[in-house]
Amino acid sequence: MKAYIFPGQGAQFVGMGKDLYDNSPLAKELFEKANEIIGFRISDIMFSGTDEELKQTNVTQPAIFLHSVILAKVLGDSFKPDMVAGHSLGEFSALVAANALSFEDGLKLVIARANAMQKACELQPSTMAAILGLADEVVEQICAEIDEVVVPANYNCPGQLVISGSIAGIDKACEQLSAAGAKRALKLNVGGAFHSPLMEPAKVELQAAIEATAINAPVCPIYQNVNAQPTSDPATIKTNLIAQLTGAVRWTQTSENMIKDGANDFIEVGPGNVLQGLVKKVSREVQTSSASIA
Repeated sequence: MKAYIFPGQGAQFVGMGKDLYDNSPLAKELFEKANEIIGFRISDIMFSGTDEELKQTNVTQPAIFLHSVILAKVLGDSFKPDMVAGHSLGEFSALVAANALSFEDGLKLVIARANAMQKACELQPSTMAAILGLADEVVEQICAEIDEVVVPANYNCPGQLVISGSIAGIDKACEQLSAAGAKRALKLNVGGAFHSPLMEPAKVELQAAIEATAINAPVCPIYQNVNAQPTSDPATIKTNLIAQLTGAVRWTQTSENMIKDGANDFIEVGPGNVLQGLVKKVSREVQTSSASIA
């Protein structure tokens, strides 16, 4: 069974999507439509901007979304998922690719999400850290004992968990997790504490936008970040999307559940190949590849 997976923030690179624009009239049309909706030529930044320009949250999130979704659209009839999932931002790409959200509505939600997250980051300085080489339970326990906001945020694969919280909380957690035997406790160069309670202002803002958007039943089940469970129910999809900003991304559990439910061929749709590496850490038995129009 085929599982199509969609990457999140961090997968961007200068030049992303240019081959699609140059070789597909449909891709060119969709990029131009996106430029119009966004109000600036995001395609120019994607194809030939600087790393710094591409790193801005209001550019990064729609850029990754556009690369993933337009690639899925260009695949046309060969895009035949039995199930889909996306990592954080990638969940929005997965929903558009699976026809639960329109291209325009998906892009507008991603822009609203990026702007809301940026505002939340400016309200309170906060950060994230990658913890390598410890069991999830150990990380969870140490985070719970710290008297600051610090929570598990991204369960990426066995032995790799990203934590999120206040700067003081992350500093304390990194110190204690290193002492507990973590191979690495590496602070990340990010704008804020994504997937933590500190994103509550962004969640409130995005909730109104999600509730006002039409979501249909997708063409196949989507495994959502907050509970790693499959659903095709539009009301459930909305509830889980709203919870996603302050909830953890359960990618390890999502990969495990997709495999348990029969997925043996994982196809990453969008820039980079990070998710393929994470899935392989869950199971060496499955096939992984990148979607391409070649």
